Amino acid sequence: QVQLVESGGGLVQPGGSLRLSCLSSMSIFRFNNMSWYRRAPGKERELVATIFRYGSSKYADSVKGRFTISKDVAKNTIYLQMNSLKPEDTAVYFCNAAANIDTYWGQGTQVTVSS
Repeated sequence: QVQLVESGGGLVQPGGSLRLSCLSSMSIFRFNNMSWYRRAPGKERELVATIFRYGSSKYADSVKGRFTISKDVAKNTIYLQMNSLKPEDTAVYFCNAAANIDTYWGQGTQVTVSS
C-alpha cells in the first residue's frame, strides 16, 4: 500500500509563503502524475496543481503565477511552493498520486492565511 505524507502547512500572513512537501513510500516515477488538491471550509475539493511523469505541469487559474509544483524523484517527494498567499487559499491541502489503476491520497495538511 502506498503512503503519502504531507508536511509544511501552518499559519501565515497574507502575502507570505509556504512550501508543502509530500513524501511517497513508493518511487514517484511509477506514478502517471501527482497533484495537490485543497478543500476549503464549506467548499468542494479543488485541483490546485498537477505534475506529470516527465515534468510538465498545470495549475488552477486561481493559483497561476503564485504557486509552483515540483518534484525530486531521488527523494520520492513532490512540493508545492506557495507565494503571495491570500486568505482564500486557506484550506486543507492533500497530495494525490495517480497510477495506471489506483489513486492514492495523503491525510492532508492545514494551511491558514490570516493576519
